[in-house]
Amino acid sequence: MIEAFVPIAASIAERLLARGEKIAVADGATGGLLSASLLSIPGATKFYLGGGVVYSRKGRDVLFDLPDEAFTGMRSATSDYALLQARAIRDRFGADWGIAESGSAGGSVHPLGIASGLSCAAVVGPGVDEVLVTETDSDGRLDNMATFTRRALELLDKTLADQG
Repeated sequence: MIEAFVPIAASIAERLLARGEKIAVADGATGGLLSASLLSIPGATKFYLGGGVVYSRKGRDVLFDLPDEAFTGMRSATSDYALLQARAIRDRFGADWGIAESGSAGGSVHPLGIASGLSCAAVVGPGVDEVLVTETDSDGRLDNMATFTRRALELLDKTLADQG
């Protein structure tokens, strides 16, 4: 699966390296595929600082180290939640950029009742907050994970390109 993302990950790496900037990643329903895609590029340590898969409240609390109040009124798989995660992962790692994805890949009932095939990806960077909502209308877990990953990487690549 990851081979399909290498070309776009290479483009992202090239843009980050050219700017001397670094990124941190919060994977959700992508299950680590965002990080794995970026780490597939040789020399990733020059642009990738770290990240994690946020798949539980405990994981969220450990990775972001934010007070509970930061999440008041938030629900996963929403634009606001994805933006909060992207900012938190960027700040936690001291990166220039943060990318986060939150969604429901399917194959089982989401604990919060979120429909399968829904993903929100967010990219934050110097003066930039971008969000992309993806809806596949599918319960196909692996296909959704791949789609969510591709769309989030495309958002990151386009955002970096737009920022020159």
